[in-house]
Order: sequence, then C-alpha cells, then structure tokens
Amino acid sequence: MRTGSEPTTARSPLRMRFWLSLWGLAWSVFGTVAFALLGRVWWAVACGVLFLLVMADMTMILRHIRQGPHYQPGRDVPPYLPPDEPRR
Repeated sequence: MRTGSEPTTARSPLRMRFWLSLWGLAWSVFGTVAFALLGRVWWAVACGVLFLLVMADMTMILRHIRQGPHYQPGRDVPPYLPPDEPRR
C-alpha cells in the first residue's frame, strides 16, 4: 500500500541478498566437504540441507532480478489514505 512517504530513490536489496547467498553457498559447500572428510556425518548432512536452502533462495532471488522493475507510481500520482477500518 502506498502511503506517500516512500523515498524517491529506494532500491531493491536483491543484489545484496544475491551476494550474501553466494557467500552462504560457499560456506555450506566448504562445511559439507570438511565435515564429510572428518567423518562428522550429521554435521555434513546439516550443511548439505543448508546448501539446498541457499540454492532455493538464490533461485528465487535470480528470478526476481530477471523479472525487472515493476510499476511504481510516479510523483504525479497522489498518495492515498489507508481504508478506514470499522471499529468493533
């Protein structure tokens, strides 16, 4: 809902989330390999599950980045008030 107080130069944090996901991906792969070599099976499995979660998040982030910008009302569109909720 648009309130009229949004900054005019707001940017999406998707690129930052992508780079943080890439960092998490590297650490989850490192953790999986390291724990597997050390014989810590459950820790390796936990890092593997974390790897899958990071990949799912990165897939969603890349999809949103590829969708591009969506419609945002310009300065000529006046802000509107939230609808009045009936009191109980």
